[in-house]
Amino acid sequence: MKELINRHWTSMLGVLFVLAAFITLFKYSLDLGWITEPMKIGFGLLSGAGISIAGLKLARRIPRNPIGEIMIGMGACILYATFSFAGIYYRLWEPMTILLGMSAITIGISAYAYKFQSRLLMNIAMAGGLLSPLLMRPETDQVFALFLYLLVINVAFLFLSIARGWHELRIVSFLGSWLLYIVYFIHYNPSTEGFWSMPFRYALSAFLFYTIGLLASSWRNKLCFDGIDLYLNATNGILFGFWALLILNGELDYGYILAFIGIVYLLASYVIYQLTVKITASSASFFLGGLLLILVAVSSIGGGYESKPLISVLLWGCIAAAAAAVGRMKRLPLLNLCSLVIWFAVGSYWYAVTWDTPRGEWFGMYIPFLNWGSIAWVLLAALGFYFSRQLVFPQITEKANRILARVYALLAHLIVGGLLTRQIENIFTEYFTESSSVYMQLALSVSWGCYALLLILWGAYYRELLFRWFGSVVLVLVAFKAIFMDLSGQEALYKVGVLLTLGAISFFITWINGKWRVNDEGARESI
Repeated sequence: MKELINRHWTSMLGVLFVLAAFITLFKYSLDLGWITEPMKIGFGLLSGAGISIAGLKLARRIPRNPIGEIMIGMGACILYATFSFAGIYYRLWEPMTILLGMSAITIGISAYAYKFQSRLLMNIAMAGGLLSPLLMRPETDQVFALFLYLLVINVAFLFLSIARGWHELRIVSFLGSWLLYIVYFIHYNPSTEGFWSMPFRYALSAFLFYTIGLLASSWRNKLCFDGIDLYLNATNGILFGFWALLILNGELDYGYILAFIGIVYLLASYVIYQLTVKITASSASFFLGGLLLILVAVSSIGGGYESKPLISVLLWGCIAAAAAAVGRMKRLPLLNLCSLVIWFAVGSYWYAVTWDTPRGEWFGMYIPFLNWGSIAWVLLAALGFYFSRQLVFPQITEKANRILARVYALLAHLIVGGLLTRQIENIFTEYFTESSSVYMQLALSVSWGCYALLLILWGAYYRELLFRWFGSVVLVLVAFKAIFMDLSGQEALYKVGVLLTLGAISFFITWINGKWRVNDEGARESI
């Protein structure tokens, strides 16, 4: 293709100049009233067909002669311009006539290009086919004819791009079609009232057409779903999302649009996974992209209510748990990955919003550790501990799985720490006066000291040095907080009580560490 462009780019440019002159002459003669519209159409059909026939004869007489292909392409461009004039610039022909005529011309040049591998011909025809409606911007809205026009040439170009591996055809037709949509929207300024408006239909059609077409292209290309097709599919989703949000603003909540795109991408991920029978970069990209879009969409549930974050976390926590259960029963790594990604995203989100979210009381009564907020923490922590004990990805090494298991458990412990902190804060807010906030800080210090003990016990039981170090770090931070922050200005009695409690925890941790070392050394000696 690079050699083709280097040799014939000036020829292609010359064809575009001729086409632009032809279209300008059409419009100029129309303004001056020199000839009638039927005469213009007849002249366009005759000249386009004549140049194409002459190029065809030349190509047959001298095989692989680029001049013949250029003439065939130029004739096709003139015919495309004529159809644009007759069906789009002025509604002189009915949409069905446009469809039949465009189909005949496109099938003819496509069959020739496929048989003789005439890449130059299709590039000239594609450039002319996309340029004609851009140069002819009518005053009346003949959008349906334009839609049929684009449908025909896109099907042909995409087919040849897939069948012959001519990548530039699908790239340029994709960009040109969306460029035409932008020009159409700006030039016509169509009505966007209602959910099922024409602009939305056309954008939806382009999105689905190229999503399916690019997947078919990847499937035909030896199941290679990465590379340019993946980038075009991502661009396709972004463009459709932008226009859908712009068109449906006020008519439909953005969450439904994102959810629809996410579902399409999840289906694409499933199709790729079924065809390749493995997790590839493309299937993972579609999957994670679709999952993220659905996550953002569903997070809009409960909009307008203060409890929206809590509802979203509970909903997605249950979805993650269901995905983990099905993934384990059916042995589907993709579902396990889905569950893990949801858990991490929801856990991060909950940590960020929980401090300003309602506690989730039952029947108007707050019960510590028995409320919807606490259930959300417990659900996320339970999933984390489940991942640390059961989740194994066969695609990676055993060592990597062990490291990931420690990370899952560590994150689950952070969730437990968040649960303790939030519930203690709620207890003091509900049952004590505002002046007791200083005592709440003391209670938090003691609870975090106990939490540090729990971490070290966990590390000692499972012989994981990581958790013992993490618990030690928590204990040091608690000591700093208690001595230099919480107890400033307090009565000595409270200071002594908290310090003695933290001291007792520290001594107990020392005893646990000593006992753990003895057991570990004994185990090594027995080995």
